[in-house]
Amino acid sequence: MQILILSGSRNREGQTARAIQAITKGISEAGGQSETLFLPELSLERCRQCDPDGWGLCRHEGRCVIEDDFSSTTDKVKAADVVVFANPVYFGDLSDSMKCFLDRIRRVVFFKMISGGRGASSEFAKPAIGYCYAGGSGNGTTSCSANLERILQICGFDVVDMINARRQNLDAKIPMLELTGRWLVTKPASGPRFVPPGR
Repeated sequence: MQILILSGSRNREGQTARAIQAITKGISEAGGQSETLFLPELSLERCRQCDPDGWGLCRHEGRCVIEDDFSSTTDKVKAADVVVFANPVYFGDLSDSMKCFLDRIRRVVFFKMISGGRGASSEFAKPAIGYCYAGGSGNGTTSCSANLERILQICGFDVVDMINARRQNLDAKIPMLELTGRWLVTKPASGPRFVPPGR
C-alpha cells in the first residue's frame, strides 16, 4: 500500500508537518508506505491560460504545455493507492502551491470529462483525504475544507474524509491523525453514490 502525501506548506517543522508526521506514523504502524512531497519546494508554475479563451492543450489534448515538476508529481499521484492533501489555511483558502497544482490537474481532467463523460477521469478515481490546518485565530478551516473537497471531487478523487484542525485543538487531534493513517492503509472507499428514488 503506497500512500502519497502532498503538503501545501514549505515548513518541514511546522504544524501541518506535525500532522503529516502523525499520519505517516499510523501508516507505518499498519504496514503501509508513504512519501511526502512539499509542493512549495517543487518547480510548479501557475496555469498560463495559453489560449485567448483561457485554455490550452489541457482542454484539447488533456495535457499541460508547461515543462516543470507537474507531470512527474501527477505521475506519483496516479501511481499511489491513496492520496492525502495536507494544506495550511491562508485567508480561509488553499495555500498558493496547493491551489496551483490542483488548478492544473482539474484542467487536464476536464479534457477527459468532455471527451469521455463525467466518469472518465478514472486515473484519479482513488481514495483521498484532505487535511486543513489554520493557525492564528483558527478561522477559515471550514471554507478551505469545502473548497478542497469540491476541487478533489471535480478531479475524480474518491474523497473519503476531510479533517479540519486549528492551533487550539491540534494536540487533541494528533492521536486521531495517527488512527487515520492506519485507516488509510485499508484503502477506504466512500461507496456507491446515493441516488434518490425516482431519479
